[in-house]
Amino acid sequence: MIITDVTARVFRHKTRRHSDSAGHAHPGPEHEVQQGILTIRTEDGHEGHSFAPPEVMRPHVLDKYVRKVLIGQDHRDRERLWQDLAHWQRGSAAQLTDRTLAVVDCALWDLAGRTLGQPVYKLIGGYRDKVLAYGSTMCGDELEGGLATPEDYGRFAETLVARGYKGIKLHTWMPPVSWSPDVKMDLKACAAVREAVGPDIRLMIDAFHWYSRTDALELGRGLEKLGFDWIEEPMDEQSMSSYKWLADQLDIPVLGPESAAGKHWQRAEWVKAGACDILRTGVNDVGGITPALKTLHMAEAFGMNCEVHGNTAMNLQVVAAVRNCRWYERGLLHPFLEYDDGFDYLKSLSDPMDADGYVHLPDRPGLGEDIDFDHIENNRVA
Repeated sequence: MIITDVTARVFRHKTRRHSDSAGHAHPGPEHEVQQGILTIRTEDGHEGHSFAPPEVMRPHVLDKYVRKVLIGQDHRDRERLWQDLAHWQRGSAAQLTDRTLAVVDCALWDLAGRTLGQPVYKLIGGYRDKVLAYGSTMCGDELEGGLATPEDYGRFAETLVARGYKGIKLHTWMPPVSWSPDVKMDLKACAAVREAVGPDIRLMIDAFHWYSRTDALELGRGLEKLGFDWIEEPMDEQSMSSYKWLADQLDIPVLGPESAAGKHWQRAEWVKAGACDILRTGVNDVGGITPALKTLHMAEAFGMNCEVHGNTAMNLQVVAAVRNCRWYERGLLHPFLEYDDGFDYLKSLSDPMDADGYVHLPDRPGLGEDIDFDHIENNRVA
């Protein structure tokens, strides 16, 4: 049970996803990118794995922090190991980021599941083995036939409903799109989607525009008329007071925080302040599965739902282990990409969805990822 080795491998894989100057994903020609995988090994030969961008697992970070905390320790002591790593962040958070904590914590959970031959959500204490997914779009663009107009959003929404989605979340236009952001265009896109899918499909929006309070209020009031389920991140989340102000003004639920630093502690402050109606967490956002569960259980104690941010196998395992998360976020989706094509370093999808909009939990042990280790080895970066 003792950890003897922590290693990181970087490898190349092909994708059609491109990032613009603000980091938003858009479709484009196939190209090569780099990905990383962290592996934790024990003395009896068991391994746990987790994927992350290479910059999250820089050699000096693994040497200075991660290996010092993990090597020689019992891998089952996930809580203590997470707390020890989080303690190291004092004065070192610029190097030892929450993303690094997350990839280590996820590899430890994967190791536990693989050792026992059980999926992670069953180790936590499973609540369900399938969950409704909402289709989460890429943000707006200026691609003809893509997501360039409100009508484009409406047509794509029809495609998503035909695929089986019972909910859709719009990411609308953001810089560097030349004319964005624009509240009225956001509302036109939302109206086009509502008209296209009818009253029974659940709709949400993630604006992420750093709008002013008055712009966010205008957007929220328009969404109320369209029957949207929630409004997410229209303003900079560093201003919790702005979100309390917005939540006090609107009937539509305000969801957050997503990107605010501070792990589960910061999310407790949002609940206390009344800055959100639905809490937000995510494995990568708060530093791992361990603190994501703390956030979800805290929300449950206040009678609140807590929606989990983003796809990935680790987020799916968390959603399946709790009662107070309604959706699994599946995406990001675009008319020019096929999400179900998956990734070339995985032999199969971790989140297959049926025709009724349910994602079924894989019965593979650990995080449930069907990793193509041959692809990783054949495409290693020195």
